[in-house]
Amino acid sequence: MTILIYLSHPAQFHFFKFIISALERQQFKVLVVIKTKDVLEELVQEQGWNYRNIQPVPRKSGAVAIFWAMLQRSWRIRRMVKREKVDLLIGTDASIAHAAFWSMKKSITTLEDDYQVIKHLARLTFPFTTVIVVPACCDVGRWTSKKVGYQGYMKLAYLHPAYFRPSQEVLVKNDLNTDYVLIRLAALTAHHDKGIGGLTENLVEQLIGIIQGRGVRVCISSESPLPAKFAPFRLVMKANDMHHILAGARLLVSDSQSMSVEAAVLGVPSIRFSDFVGRISVLEELEHRYQLTFGVPTDKPDMLLETTEEVLKEADSRAVFQLRRERLLHDKIDVTAFMTDFIRSMLKM
Repeated sequence: MTILIYLSHPAQFHFFKFIISALERQQFKVLVVIKTKDVLEELVQEQGWNYRNIQPVPRKSGAVAIFWAMLQRSWRIRRMVKREKVDLLIGTDASIAHAAFWSMKKSITTLEDDYQVIKHLARLTFPFTTVIVVPACCDVGRWTSKKVGYQGYMKLAYLHPAYFRPSQEVLVKNDLNTDYVLIRLAALTAHHDKGIGGLTENLVEQLIGIIQGRGVRVCISSESPLPAKFAPFRLVMKANDMHHILAGARLLVSDSQSMSVEAAVLGVPSIRFSDFVGRISVLEELEHRYQLTFGVPTDKPDMLLETTEEVLKEADSRAVFQLRRERLLHDKIDVTAFMTDFIRSMLKM
């Protein structure tokens, strides 16, 4: 049987990489489809997969451009479904749900954002998809009849210790065998990022001063080009090294929700500075149930700087966060195994 999996973001590549391997071992044919987004194509190429890029030129910003690009992807995927005799479509993007609906095929939408955060995407996707597979804590609005909740997070599909072991060799290769803090700057260009603020140049400068004042190295990873003044701190690495580098960090300071979740499930202290604070169930659970991350709203920049100081002052913060991670792992499932079994069950329906 043939399964089409559409990846529209690097985080989705990581979520599916072990699931795809498991499906292929079970003799399923998997078609990997991508669009150009950040380092996504580089990751897929490093994995050695055969793939098809249905949006090689990044779309322009703006509601009309976003909607037009989605329609183009839907049409291209629909043609692929017919040509390749696809049985099941999986992905986050509305184009997957639309192509499956038009082709009278089953589809699985995989997310970990709440309906209130992704209203526009949800309204374009949820009415057309067969099922919505999300962490149990996520809200899918009025489409609860389609929700399949699981006790875990998408990031655990690839950062669970059954699948990921931090490599000291990667740190040495990247000259990171000293104490360092990772600052991650998101591009904030997704449809749900409209009107969302994050780290500013001024705040990054202040963070650098605080971190260096503690004798700790600063590394900056950014989805967008960095100003020249931050060039000495820019992290140059292979895309597949990121999670090893994140796992070795003393602290992550970021406006990326995705990487904040990754840090939390790795047991790395993280501070996220974003207008999304208080709005995303997965991060709220990680912060308030497991104490694995700190959320700071953008109208409280002083709180960001103070929290950074406090975490860096605690010499045993890593050990404390690793214990908290153990509690989380005890509560959660093997997400890769769950997804693989669920996909197989969908094909039998």
